[in-house]
Amino acid sequence: MTLRAIIFDVDGTLAETEELHRRAFNETFAARGLDWHWDRDRYRELLQVTGGKERMAHDLAQRGLAAGDHDIPALHRAKTDRYTDLMARGEIALRPGIADLIRSGREAGVRLAIATTTSRPNIDALVRATLGREAGDLFAAIAAGDEVQAKKPAPDVYLLALDRLGIPPEKAVALEDSVNGLMSARAAGLRCVVSPATYTAGDPFPGDCALVGDFTHIASVEALERLLEAKA
Repeated sequence: MTLRAIIFDVDGTLAETEELHRRAFNETFAARGLDWHWDRDRYRELLQVTGGKERMAHDLAQRGLAAGDHDIPALHRAKTDRYTDLMARGEIALRPGIADLIRSGREAGVRLAIATTTSRPNIDALVRATLGREAGDLFAAIAAGDEVQAKKPAPDVYLLALDRLGIPPEKAVALEDSVNGLMSARAAGLRCVVSPATYTAGDPFPGDCALVGDFTHIASVEALERLLEAKA
């Protein structure tokens, strides 16, 4: 076995979280008396911008409104609280194959990590809600978007995860759901397997991408290594 680490993206990869994020944004806007509402089509467009605070600022700019007129960090904190509360109530589940792959990796001694543009409270809430454990107990390294200067498609968050793992990129693989995530992983020197999620199914993935319909196709370390060997 040559694979020493599996690095998971979060939103769209560990779980189909984007609809819950959209709901949390809209409920937060309404609670603050703001007449903002992101329907599915608008949210799909905004997902091209990585990071929730950045997404709000981009939306305001496109509508000719000044981001400085609103406390975006405070809005984002309120949205995060609402999102984590929704997850705690059980309104989320892991994507098929993910739990099996995590179990297989742990049994095989492969180190598990997370590299995501989302914030650490969102990671902790998702892992707790879906796996019943603390994220730090399951993942040897966690790199969150608020810890790096540039978010995906920049490689920063994957480079941080690799540094914390102490493993060279050729000994690891990233799991992603989007073109931005794929570009980020590749820029960090990682191999990457992609399974598109609801909001990324239409992304223009390159022809040499290791693409699977869902993660049940690589639900064990052995299956993942076979796919990587076939794409080498």
